[in-house]
Formats: sequence, structure tokens, C-alpha cells
Amino acid sequence: MSAMTSSPAAAAPGPAATVHSRVTQRRVLHSEWIKLRTLRSTFWTLIAATVSLIGFGALFCAITANRWPHMSAGDKAGFDPALTSLRGYFLAQLAVGVLGVLVITGEYATGMIRATLAAVPRRLPVLWAKAALYSLVTWVLMTVGALAAFLIGQGVLSSRHLGTSLSAPGVTRMVLGTGLYLTVVGLLGVAIGALIRNTAGGIATLFGVLLVLPALAEALPSSWGNRFGPYLPGNAGQALISLPREAHPLAPWTGFTVFCVYAVVALAASAVLLGRRDA
Repeated sequence: MSAMTSSPAAAAPGPAATVHSRVTQRRVLHSEWIKLRTLRSTFWTLIAATVSLIGFGALFCAITANRWPHMSAGDKAGFDPALTSLRGYFLAQLAVGVLGVLVITGEYATGMIRATLAAVPRRLPVLWAKAALYSLVTWVLMTVGALAAFLIGQGVLSSRHLGTSLSAPGVTRMVLGTGLYLTVVGLLGVAIGALIRNTAGGIATLFGVLLVLPALAEALPSSWGNRFGPYLPGNAGQALISLPREAHPLAPWTGFTVFCVYAVVALAASAVLLGRRDA
């Protein structure tokens, strides 16, 4: 009698095991972090923002220190050493805002957004990841940049004994507020980029909101401009960087809260449209 040996069922050929990876917010964050840090535009634009913030602050301080003996009494009375060293924020916001728009419109321009949304069908985790990562990177770099601009600027002004310190009233708020203001500018750029999905249109809209609207408000009759001007996004956010002695219509943190509300509303609108529109 011959013995029959049967092959175990495990040896029989069968379909390959499929490993399913669940899409989580952490994995989406990791994916978006790889995109953000590997783009050359990210590196160069953030370098431009940092150099503008620090370099122009030092330049304004050097010019002021050089001109101080020849300045009028009125100019000397209106001088503030902290604000002078932080003047570079006005140019830094251009770079931060442009990159905020590009963070999302760049994928629409190349068509990569279709692959991104196919990998993350729920879509919204992509928007949250882009907004959160860019806001965090901007806050860290611009806060460090604002502190460096302040310290360098005060070192330059000290040659004329014009400097101040972080312990002076309102100075710490102005320095940290510069980083916070630029962070919300970047977040607003991401939101507008997601709304418009076009780089040129997004950049034009962002700077129309931040720069053109305040200029138009100044052209209105004073009764209208004084009433609505302080609540415009740029003006409201910059209340956080205003001089302690300035009679700003909005308190610093109140103005910054208004600015944050604009960014949150824009981000919420972009989230609604992202779920409804085709890629």
C-alpha cells in the first residue's frame, strides 16, 4: 500500500496578501511636510522673508542713527526704536503671503492636486495639513526673525543711545506680534489660494485685501474711513505691532482677533468649496 502525501494548503498558490494603509491625519501631515520642505520655492521664499525682516530693520535703524542729529524735533518725538527695528515686516509679508498662496495653487498648476485628492478622498485633511504646517513653519521662522531684527536694530541704535529693551512697555508684544501677524498672513494666503486655485489670482486677491483696501479706505470721507478702516484685515492685524502710545481704534489683541477671524472664515469657505468642486 502506497502512502499519499498531500501538500499543505498553505503551499498552494493563491492571491497575494494586500496590505491596506488607512489614511490618517498624521500620515497626511507627513506627506505634506515632505512636499513643503522639498520645494525650492519654500526655501528661497522663506529666506527672502527672513532677510527682509532682519535686513530692512537693520537698515532703517542705521539710517535713523545716522540722521538723528539732523532730524526735526517732531520726527524725534515720533520715533520708536522697537517699531523702527521691525519695519521689515511690511516687505516680509509679501514673501510669506506669496508662498502661502503657492502652497496650494502650485499643485493645481501642475495637476498634482488630482493625485493628492485621490490618495485622500475626504480632501479636508489635505487642507488642514497644508494650513497647519505652513502656519507652524512661518510662526517659528518669523518669530525668530523678529527677535533677531529687534536685537540687531537695538545694537545699531545704541550708538546714539536710542535703543530700548524687551522689558519696556509694549515691546515684547510688538516683537512676538510681528511673528503672529506674519503667520496669519501666510494662513490667509493658503485659504485664498484654496478658494481661487490660481496663483496669479490668489496673490492679487491677497495683496488687494492687505494693501489696496486700506489705501481705498484712506480715500473715503474721514467719517467712513475712521469707522471702517480699522476693521480691514491688514489694519486690524497690524494693531498688534502698533506703538504703545498710539491711539489705535482697536486694542492690539482685539485687532489681531479680528484679523484671525478673517483668516478662519476664508479657510472655512475654502474647506466647503474643496468638498464640492472637482479637482
